[in-house]
Amino acid sequence: MSRESLRIIHDEHDALSAMLRSIGMMVDRGPGNDPTNFFDVLRAMLFYIDEFPERLHHTKESELLFPPVAKLAPETRELIEKLEKDHQHGESAVRELQHLLLAWELIGDARRGAFDAAAKRYLAFYLEHMRLEETVILPVAQKVLSDADWDELDAAFATNCDPLTGKYPRDTAYDRLFTKIVSQAPAPIGLGN
Repeated sequence: MSRESLRIIHDEHDALSAMLRSIGMMVDRGPGNDPTNFFDVLRAMLFYIDEFPERLHHTKESELLFPPVAKLAPETRELIEKLEKDHQHGESAVRELQHLLLAWELIGDARRGAFDAAAKRYLAFYLEHMRLEETVILPVAQKVLSDADWDELDAAFATNCDPLTGKYPRDTAYDRLFTKIVSQAPAPIGLGN
């Protein structure tokens, strides 16, 4: 069974994975000869994560996907509780990264190590979180959810329209953000070096 919400979840996970890999590559390279651009782009990328996955994607998983799966497949409850805690932790973690990035930018390299360490933890945490959703929760959901459950999920996720998936037009309210990320971030998310 191929459902629109599953496609959207996979697309959003792919876009976020690419964003996380790009952040990791940028952090490894450092600011180089253009620190202003480096910090601007990293700030934009972290803002994107805070705005889209944390507020739209996770909310719908927590409110619409996880509860019926946990009810219909009790063996998933422990993992779903962990994923819910991840969602709660993720929002504060990305904001901590934003703060640590600002400290690095304003105070200097004495703060780089703290950002590097926190970024590596965050990237590993987030990639593992998505892996568990993709390899455990979504396959179980496909087995246990009803057509009515899927119809509700399809309708809810259809409103996300994350332009970084490449499948939706950019929202003019976020046009500057996406232009900055795509034009200045390194591949796989952007066109920059």
